[in-house]
Amino acid sequence: MNVAESLKEIKWTLLWGNPQAEAEEVVYDSRKAKEGTVFVCMKGTKVDSHDFIPQAIRQGCRILVTERGLDWLEEKAGGTLPKDAAVFQVENGRQALAHLAAARFGYPAQKMVCIGVTGTKGKTTTTYMIKAVLEAAGKKVGLIGTAGAVIGGRTYPTVNTTPESYELEKYFAAMAKEGCEYMIMEVSSQGIKMHRVDGITFDYGIFTNISNDHIGPDEHKDFEEYLYYKSRILDRCRVGIVNRDDEHFQEIVRGHSCKLYTYGLEKAGDFQAGNIQYVSEPDFVGLEFSEQGAWDMNVRVNIPGKFNVYNAMAALSVCSFLDLPKERVRHALEHLYVNGRMEIVHTSRRCTVIVDYAHNAVSMESLLETLRDYKPKRLVCVFGCGGNRSKDRRYSMGEIGGKLADLCILTADNSRYEKTEDIIADIRGSLEKTGGKYLEIPDRRQAIEYSILHAQPGDMIAVIGKGHEDYQEENGVRRPFLDRQVIEEVIASQDRDASGFFKKP
Repeated sequence: MNVAESLKEIKWTLLWGNPQAEAEEVVYDSRKAKEGTVFVCMKGTKVDSHDFIPQAIRQGCRILVTERGLDWLEEKAGGTLPKDAAVFQVENGRQALAHLAAARFGYPAQKMVCIGVTGTKGKTTTTYMIKAVLEAAGKKVGLIGTAGAVIGGRTYPTVNTTPESYELEKYFAAMAKEGCEYMIMEVSSQGIKMHRVDGITFDYGIFTNISNDHIGPDEHKDFEEYLYYKSRILDRCRVGIVNRDDEHFQEIVRGHSCKLYTYGLEKAGDFQAGNIQYVSEPDFVGLEFSEQGAWDMNVRVNIPGKFNVYNAMAALSVCSFLDLPKERVRHALEHLYVNGRMEIVHTSRRCTVIVDYAHNAVSMESLLETLRDYKPKRLVCVFGCGGNRSKDRRYSMGEIGGKLADLCILTADNSRYEKTEDIIADIRGSLEKTGGKYLEIPDRRQAIEYSILHAQPGDMIAVIGKGHEDYQEENGVRRPFLDRQVIEEVIASQDRDASGFFKKP
């Protein structure tokens, strides 16, 4: 790959050496730098990879992409750079990495229809709905998001909702090799802010909603910045599809450069949902509604909650442009499964147990209000809050739990380097002010077990905060833990009476 040609979409300056330098591989970790690689240097919040240029040079790397000037680089290199080196200066190393990575893998995103989904809530569910519909229509689909990268029937774990640009392009290349016709991905505000999706033009960009979240150290300084980066997806897509009911709609679409469509339940839009009904049957718990727009059809979605009408409408809106058969679309949504998103793990005459990723006050409130619509005998919520994160999140979740649940069971949830008991104490402080009932069971497995064994006929139990996550993180160590698996093990281990109820513990 020709480095200068790969950087043609951004501004660069040759500081040293051959302007036609070519590399076989792109690296942004100095430990991987060697002969034939181009080392992309970036100034991060904690580490400046420019500091590792001498190491990269010692390992044989001769092509550098840097944010620093020549004087600084020569000083760092011990007085002078190698004569056979080539140094390209750019304004932003992460931006350069995105363009170099795309070139390195042959611009694989251009070989597929690309669908990007952003928003505070609903990204994962919406992407999986779109995936289910496309696959029901016989299409090959790749997906990247919070739950990992799904390619050719395999799931690869990802660290971030939107991985680093090099990893993204690597996944795109694998999708193209597998014959995927469509690529669907969650696009986080951090992914946009950190230039991870630079160089990608989405054929369709979906904006589900926005509310206060991801504001704090190492995230966004305030809501305005958060909204700004979220809304940039409308500058990175050909067709934008936005939730018309969101209170920040006008701010979201301000200055957009794409062709714009809207969907919603309340305000008039291009795609409208109506006649919403909450359905609870022995073999189906979910929703029925009518879609009035391109398809004009009745839909059943086997995930509870009004907000899942919004998610389904987002999916239906984008799929309406893709010439898919109605019946397969309808069947896909009725038999949908989304790991850890309003996932009904168990249902019986005694209780229904649901796992959900709700890990902030907005998602928690929406979830619990949704489950209230199904008229449970009691609504029991098992939750904690992540450590080393803004304490406002745990205070607000405690308040929501106290107001909306009949019983809260406070427990561990990725305490990281804090003590679980301290986090629970913070949650308790705001919960107690509401007068809500609660128990404290720090061990998450024991908390889940207690909620099930002490369930009353007609109870709904929501185990929230972790969703699809298959680990518990404590003191820097991750150990295996999956809420769904624990629930299944507890239920499988219990004796039942002649009516199918668990025997009293």
